[in-house]
Amino acid sequence: MRAFDYHRPKNLKEAASILRKFENAKPLAGGQSLIPSLKLRLSSPPALIDLGSIEEMRGIKIDGGALTIGALATHAEVAASKDVALGIPALARLADGIGDRQVRNQGTIGGSLAHNDPAADYPAAVLGLSATIHTNKRAIAADKFFTGTFATALKPGEIITSVTFPLPKRAAYVKFRQPASRFALVGVFVSEGAGTVRVAVTGAGACVFRAKAMEKRLAENFGPDAIARVKTAPDELTSDMHASAEYRAHLVGVIAQRAVEAAIAGK
Repeated sequence: MRAFDYHRPKNLKEAASILRKFENAKPLAGGQSLIPSLKLRLSSPPALIDLGSIEEMRGIKIDGGALTIGALATHAEVAASKDVALGIPALARLADGIGDRQVRNQGTIGGSLAHNDPAADYPAAVLGLSATIHTNKRAIAADKFFTGTFATALKPGEIITSVTFPLPKRAAYVKFRQPASRFALVGVFVSEGAGTVRVAVTGAGACVFRAKAMEKRLAENFGPDAIARVKTAPDELTSDMHASAEYRAHLVGVIAQRAVEAAIAGK
């Protein structure tokens, strides 16, 4: 780990000011991805901006037909929230299945989205529910936020402040997890809303993506049989030591059907 300056601003305005001052500075939320990368010297920012004292980035609430989660909400807080359980129980179950207890108590939703690991769980929920990511500068639709492996639409100086999820009619997330890391080898989030169906896949490619052929079939008939014959091409999927692209392509179909079954059953 190389030397860096450490700052702990008290509010969002102060954090943004420090971020503008130091080129390539990194905001620090839960640190579950950033700290290991610092230790391995994969990242060496000149300054860390600890967001932990910024209360305006916390909180979880339902307002009308939407659920808003502050960027500093930990996975454990999302999993235990009564508002999340009431509005989007699938999101609570997703959060409860992230990593281990330490990761769930330290990691944050904002940090996970900003990092955009290609096998992370939250991106599937954000894309699968057509959520909106709010920053200190603008609002970004989920469809425009994830741009590639560990890459997002965030610009220099932008900090995620909260995420707003429209409440679905029903939804579910199912993942086939890598047993050591508990990341998704393949994870599928399915939701049915007001006249729309969305299917988001994580773990299979360079970053989370929508399975639009499945969405079309499910919009006509929301049931596992409707997508039983929908095939996912392995051409742009990931092959690594854990699974081939062909195996991941097969898993997308299997896991998607299980997610639809879980959504119908309310699980």
